[in-house]
Amino acid sequence: MAQKDNRSYYDEFAQWYERERHDGYHRVIDDLQVDLLREHVRGCDVLEVGCGTGLLLHRIESLTRRAKGIDLSPGMLELARKRGLDVVEGCATELPFESASFDVVYSFKVLAHVRDIEKAVAECSRVVRPGGRLFLEFYNPYSLRYLAKRVAGPQKISESTRESAVYTRWDGPEEIVEYFPKEVELEGWSGVRIFTPAAAAFEVPMVSDALRLMEFAGRDSALGRFGGFLVARGRKKGSAAS
Repeated sequence: MAQKDNRSYYDEFAQWYERERHDGYHRVIDDLQVDLLREHVRGCDVLEVGCGTGLLLHRIESLTRRAKGIDLSPGMLELARKRGLDVVEGCATELPFESASFDVVYSFKVLAHVRDIEKAVAECSRVVRPGGRLFLEFYNPYSLRYLAKRVAGPQKISESTRESAVYTRWDGPEEIVEYFPKEVELEGWSGVRIFTPAAAAFEVPMVSDALRLMEFAGRDSALGRFGGFLVARGRKKGSAAS
């Protein structure tokens, strides 16, 4: 299947995106990501790069001083605006914000679909204030999720399109480190979906409960480097303004 440009792919995906996102496997993934951010966004100016329909931004908005989202898909943003979120259309490689505008910038499930990854990471760094934090997530080839994707193949995102229709990159820790500009200090890794062999495992009640506990326990441990979604946690060098 020929690849689509990211905007048209996600506009098409927007109609299906939330069909399974409110419970089971997808809910646990979202819970892990929101929990990772919670203590860092309180009272802060926050930007989500690739906010989609606003599922995560909606959950953290009340904790922040200001929460902003950006996405390249008008279809996704239409749903985010229905949630009352402050979102704008734009691209990860050309963020339409002044330098040093935010205390925290995060991006989940987005950078894996950006070809010019160094530019996207540099833009995330540019808009963070000195002393601010970055939470940038990548797809990890050293993970059970990678193996599961290879076995199951690309899944449908609409009646006529599969995941293979969009550009996707897989980056291990060694590659990710090289993407960060020198003004960002990498503080550590968090792994989301370390132990889950397949999303269907969360359809089994006792198994789902055990997996949820394991995923939360392992996320920020040494095993985090094997998470299917690998979050690089960085801090921009310099002191925050008083």
